[in-house]
Amino acid sequence: MFDDIRPYHDSEVRSVVRSLINEQEFIDAIATFSLPKLFAMLPTLSRYIVKFKIKQKARKLTSIEDIQLYVSKFLNSLVKSTITSLTYSGLENIPKNRPCLFISNHRDIVLDVALINYVLHENGLSTVEAAVGDNLLSKKWVADLMRINKSFVVKRNEKTKRAMLNASKQLSAYILHSLTTKQQNIWIAQKEGRAKDGIDKTNAALISMLLLNKPKEQTIAEYLNQLNIVPVSISYEFDPCDKIKAKELAKMESTGRYEKEEHEDLKSITQGIIGQKGNVHLAFGKTIEGEYSDSKAISNAIDQQIIGNYKLFQSNQSANEYLESGELKALDILAPRFSELSEHQKALLIKMYANPVIAKQSLL
Repeated sequence: MFDDIRPYHDSEVRSVVRSLINEQEFIDAIATFSLPKLFAMLPTLSRYIVKFKIKQKARKLTSIEDIQLYVSKFLNSLVKSTITSLTYSGLENIPKNRPCLFISNHRDIVLDVALINYVLHENGLSTVEAAVGDNLLSKKWVADLMRINKSFVVKRNEKTKRAMLNASKQLSAYILHSLTTKQQNIWIAQKEGRAKDGIDKTNAALISMLLLNKPKEQTIAEYLNQLNIVPVSISYEFDPCDKIKAKELAKMESTGRYEKEEHEDLKSITQGIIGQKGNVHLAFGKTIEGEYSDSKAISNAIDQQIIGNYKLFQSNQSANEYLESGELKALDILAPRFSELSEHQKALLIKMYANPVIAKQSLL
């Protein structure tokens, strides 16, 4: 029923790893990241070194847990090298006796869920199964890489309305199955696509999808109790992809459309991983409980927590101060991020950092 979207099982690990080792694009991606200078000069040698090292490590990778532990070592190194300080709050809000459906704001394609997993793992809690859109899985090796690391597929490219509805029903059923039968934590972003403008807003359609599997005789409150939704706020002092996002927003405003370049998502993923993020804070909210009238009311309740728990950094405060006062000195902290940007793109980048402040003020 779920074979086309579920994460891979332990029994599939060896064959998937073998397939990845024989995929040149995967090897090239690792070489570009781990041996950038050598790969630029001697790609064949770089591929040989990377393939040899992966083969050596692959002998010990026989289960999903092995994969997760291997990834955790990489994440630990990543946190130390690209984040000034990683803090978190609200772990006491996470129920210890049942899995959670974590719904977070979405700023980075890979890093959002990776950091949630990192914090959970560091505190002895179970990592999540993560939702990933099939728009990111156009290549089989990318899909394999994600699904071997506890990701499941969200179908977004179905051709007809009926096919999309069936895909939504399947996804809704899988999430409930994973939470209640498999006893797995789940993560899903509050909306499709990253918040490029810094505005974190839960899409009511996401909640409608989650409710598709609710029996008619069951109340919304009873079903929410099964889903156990915990909102999560992820706050980055600096967004490594802020320039990319500003340019995309400017293009959309000027032409009404934006065509992604080939492998653009892969570039954003790489930049998000290796770029400096300054300070980062994760805030785990309280379980969404009670009777709500509809999906929009539930999404509003999630937004109240995500925005309310969002940690504002000096980058946010300074951007908002500039918008309110026009004081150029307020932009000193963001000035290094303006290179190669037009005045219009700069204005969009500033608003991107100011919007979380504006959103918080609207809650008061």
